[in-house]
Amino acid sequence: MNLNNRTMETRRLRLLLELSRLGSMRAVADAMGTATSTVSQQLTVLAKEMGAALIEPDGRRVRLTPAGRRLAEHAVTILAAVEAARLDLAPEADPNGTLRVAGFATAIRAHLLPLVTELASDHPRLRVLVREHEPAEALHLLAADETDLALTYDYNLAPAETDPTVHVTTLWTAPWGLGIPTHADVPQTADTLEVFACFSAHDWIVNSRNTADETVIRILASMAGFTPRITHQADSLDLVQGMISAQLGVGLLPIGVATFPQVCLIPLTSPRVTLRAYAVAHRGRLTWPPLALVTDLLAQRTATTAGDMPALDRPGNLGGYDSCEFANDVADSCAL
Repeated sequence: MNLNNRTMETRRLRLLLELSRLGSMRAVADAMGTATSTVSQQLTVLAKEMGAALIEPDGRRVRLTPAGRRLAEHAVTILAAVEAARLDLAPEADPNGTLRVAGFATAIRAHLLPLVTELASDHPRLRVLVREHEPAEALHLLAADETDLALTYDYNLAPAETDPTVHVTTLWTAPWGLGIPTHADVPQTADTLEVFACFSAHDWIVNSRNTADETVIRILASMAGFTPRITHQADSLDLVQGMISAQLGVGLLPIGVATFPQVCLIPLTSPRVTLRAYAVAHRGRLTWPPLALVTDLLAQRTATTAGDMPALDRPGNLGGYDSCEFANDVADSCAL
């Protein structure tokens, strides 16, 4: 048989296999709920696709040729594999295979990695392949079909553009504050713009692989009446804290993070700065069991842990950061 540039449909293989088992086209037609002429026509097409005669006359009946018998043997394996694939990919199937996830470090470390440990026990046939990337990088991989799930974020003051080709699942939101050197003077009743104005003469530290936090800083600084001097860049939050400790500047940090002794974290309350985290996948693919499972588990996990973030509105509580020196008068503490 010459199989070059030829295709075949599994339904025709099914008819051939039934013919090898039942011995007559009428019996095949009855078993498959179709007409005898349809069975004959489809087997003729299959013979053309294979480039070989598959049946031959046998009195008033037909029988398989040697090539037909050989193809029927292959049909058993092929149809079994197709059925296994169908069951494997069905929405109700037990998740298995390799799920590729690209996302930012906090989402991976705090939420994905604990799930990977659980999945290894509960779904041993599911493998999660993890790559650390900032949002723009992860979304690029998703668009190129080089990852199945992108864990991304934006800020309420710098929202990401909506792509109609993807489905976005909101995971969690988290308040951010301004990281400053310990014992820097900040007015106790200052709102976000007053806090920013206090550091108008300082250098500012931003992310080296994502511009969202820089956009937030520039917007708030503009509202506070100055242009921030963006000097240092760092992808690691620990490195940002190290730079603040070394008096290199100030920068945004998440509320609730453990701070270095030399770093004070000031809540930004009005306007708020809120990070919003997402799980992003191609539309239409969330029925794939591994993707559906991990997306659902991430949503459940982050919904459960969302309440762990400290409140910012309790009277007399500025997030529990007692290492800052709060001045009583904005004019006295800030060079405006």
